Amino acid sequence: MSYVLGIDIGTASSKAVAVDESGEIRATEQVSHEISRPRIGWAEHHPATWWSEMASLSRRVVTQLGESPAAVCVSGMGPCLAPATAAGEPVRAAILYGIDSRAEAEIAELSAEIGDDELLVRGGSLLSSQAVGPKILWLQRHEPEVWARTRRFFMPSSYAVWQLTGEYMLDHHSASQCNPLYDLPANRWSEEMVERVAPGIELPRLLWSSEVAGAVTASAAETTGLERGTPVLAGTIDAWAEAVSIGATEMGDIMLMYGSTMFLTKVVERGARSTKLWATAGVHEGTETLAAGMATGGIVATWFGKVAGQPLETLIAEAAKVTPGADGLLMLPYLAGERTPIFDPHARGLLIGLTLSHGRAEMMRAMLEGVALGVRHNLDAFDEVSAPATRYLAVGGGARTTIWPQIVSDVSGIPQLLPRHTVGAAFGDAMLAAGAAGISGLESWNPVEKTIEPNRELGPMYARLFDLYRQAYLDTREVIHALVAADQPRNIRAIPAEASPTDR
Repeated sequence: MSYVLGIDIGTASSKAVAVDESGEIRATEQVSHEISRPRIGWAEHHPATWWSEMASLSRRVVTQLGESPAAVCVSGMGPCLAPATAAGEPVRAAILYGIDSRAEAEIAELSAEIGDDELLVRGGSLLSSQAVGPKILWLQRHEPEVWARTRRFFMPSSYAVWQLTGEYMLDHHSASQCNPLYDLPANRWSEEMVERVAPGIELPRLLWSSEVAGAVTASAAETTGLERGTPVLAGTIDAWAEAVSIGATEMGDIMLMYGSTMFLTKVVERGARSTKLWATAGVHEGTETLAAGMATGGIVATWFGKVAGQPLETLIAEAAKVTPGADGLLMLPYLAGERTPIFDPHARGLLIGLTLSHGRAEMMRAMLEGVALGVRHNLDAFDEVSAPATRYLAVGGGARTTIWPQIVSDVSGIPQLLPRHTVGAAFGDAMLAAGAAGISGLESWNPVEKTIEPNRELGPMYARLFDLYRQAYLDTREVIHALVAADQPRNIRAIPAEASPTDR
């Protein structure tokens, strides 16, 4: 039985999933990696790693199954800015998505020049650390030697397509996160904004995620083990591929992605806009989504595990025994700043209410609840500008635990549907590839197997905690910002003068 191959290049790892015509997973492969943080507020990863991991994963799957897939689709973290020459050669490490906040000055300048109303109507969102446009402007000003060589730009999925097929393209969804370069109502590049922000850049051809971008070339076949001529899909950013993997593609569907960071998407009517969220093109032609992204998620628990010197499983088991409300502890999970809905890169984590009677179990519980309170904050932002949600579907590694999604349901008062497979974006990539390969019955590939119902008795308590959560940020924001301003010069790790742009 033939199969399709989905590959995702994520923040912490890259993963491949081979799925046969009936929707059964025949093989999975994964490789871990770390992103580079050369300075406070910076986050980078090199395209050479994207390609080497993608090629390695492909070879391993093909070797294991003894045959090449019928079609391939790749997704990746994003939106990213990987500047490259006209020949597609990277000229520095990629500047990553919203976790990289280096372009604050450029965000402020472009926002003042263009205006919030125009940014919302045409671009779908106010400018933030998530937007690619300000990062392009930053590159021009701070690394002119890199900019002088830059003629194209890639994201993980589009770089994989380039290496596999030689086609220079970008999917509409990824392009819509290049604000202010993309005209969302018209689903095309904005020539005016491109000339203002990215003069001299050759823009990639735009395709929808489910469209075939090209075919595997002879040289790519030799590197990856794929058969020459294999169709390659346009692909997209990982969170939207995850939404495809669980069927969160119908009007009103909300995806909750439990990963290193917490990410949410909602399929909405065209034209829905919010200053607290991102509006983007969807995966399928003519659709739009609202998106919310927290700067942290599971990474908070991982960080605390390292600090406490305990396995994560141990801490989660201990936290499950703690009374809801964490015995009076409240956590603001802004350990890496925060994206939606407050858009504050200088926010910081707070653990409020500590006493001598508290231990690591209560702290861990407070951290899980803090992330859940952040989810509720974003769900409220969805409700402010769009019709009520029809379904809440959970995906990601954290969804496989018992306590975390249950806490999110309890805090937010929502039921969550858990599908059979929560392997993530690579499975969604495989579903997109299956459509191109002519495989039918995709709606049966990942049925819902479990529903997490909220404990309604906890509703009043968590409602009070949510009010305190929001107030705590407002009451401490000025102090935190002052601390950040005082600490930044001391903590910036200078790049050695002899380092080349590619080493950064």
